[in-house]
Amino acid sequence: MQRSDGICLVILAALAVASPLRAERVVHAPVPTVDAKPNQALETAVFAGGCYWGVEGVFSHVNGVHLVKSGFAGGPKGRKVDYEAVSAGDTGYAESVRVTYDPRIVSYGTLLRVFFSVIADPTTLDYQGPDHGTQYRSALFPLNAQQQQAASAYLAQLGKSDLWRGPIVTKIERFTGFQDAAAGHQNFMTRNPRHPYIQRWDAPKLAAFKAMYPALYRARPSA
Repeated sequence: MQRSDGICLVILAALAVASPLRAERVVHAPVPTVDAKPNQALETAVFAGGCYWGVEGVFSHVNGVHLVKSGFAGGPKGRKVDYEAVSAGDTGYAESVRVTYDPRIVSYGTLLRVFFSVIADPTTLDYQGPDHGTQYRSALFPLNAQQQQAASAYLAQLGKSDLWRGPIVTKIERFTGFQDAAAGHQNFMTRNPRHPYIQRWDAPKLAAFKAMYPALYRARPSA
């Protein structure tokens, strides 16, 4: 996928002719056997799962989620980055989202389940859908010991589930900080529902989430 000026630009017909895109699939990921115990009224979780527009777009419709921010995580601590720098693929950072949620309504384990059901394929190394490069890898960034334990247990659980043909390659990475993306990238799906990338890749994820988890779905997205 070619991206410039802070906007995802997809020439779908040309891409289809030049290089057929792997169709994304959704799965009914299992209920986690290990979950994180809440430490406070509002918790924060950080995920990387390809282009952050769709990751943010789905999580913003999860009941119990208060706020989702698109940004960057996974690179060296202290280095300042922006969209253009991360897009080069050599910073170590990945497009990510920071989710603020109420653990009394939705748990960290449930967020993991949603993530792997409809957002990210855990078997694709350094790519998701049409987006290739380490900046589009899938990764989990636990922020405390409880999240670390839950994330490790869930990846092991997914590896034994036989839901995917390939091995699980999603990694648990050390959290070194989160940097917000520019304002033009925030709430992108909500503000740009007719964008061709959104319609082709991200709207189906949101529709799948609504169909698979109606009790978790909230029509009005978080701010």
